[in-house]
Amino acid sequence: MRTNLDFSPFYRSSIGFDRIFDLLESTSLNAENWPPYNIVKLGEDAYRIAIVVAGFAEDELTITNEANMLVVNGTKPESEEGQYLHQGLALRPFARRFELADHVIVEGATLENGLLVIDLKKEIPEEMKPRRIAIQSETTKAASKQIEGDKAA
Repeated sequence: MRTNLDFSPFYRSSIGFDRIFDLLESTSLNAENWPPYNIVKLGEDAYRIAIVVAGFAEDELTITNEANMLVVNGTKPESEEGQYLHQGLALRPFARRFELADHVIVEGATLENGLLVIDLKKEIPEEMKPRRIAIQSETTKAASKQIEGDKAA
């Protein structure tokens, strides 16, 4: 059972988190459950998405990496094999979207045994990584301000 949540009270007391609430709202509206998938955290900055795509060939699948969005599409061409008496295989077209965090890149994708495996890695740019700031005391500040002539006296 899925309920729609109202995030408007949070907008009043938060600044700069609009994107997070928009993501939560868009996720709650996405009721598509097909094809099934797993998301696995492999390490500190490594992730893997495995999507069940049994019956689809490599040329029938497309993976697109847009700005903070990974889109996987699958389309099966119409076939004239005959009349189905029972069609239990879900080979319908699909589009599965994954919202990616900032600085997450797609490293590669493989198709094996009916699973499309997509490897992701979070690469934070050097200028955005935490850096240590040296603390200066008043004595080190005063020593650095002395003039050459005063040191000799």
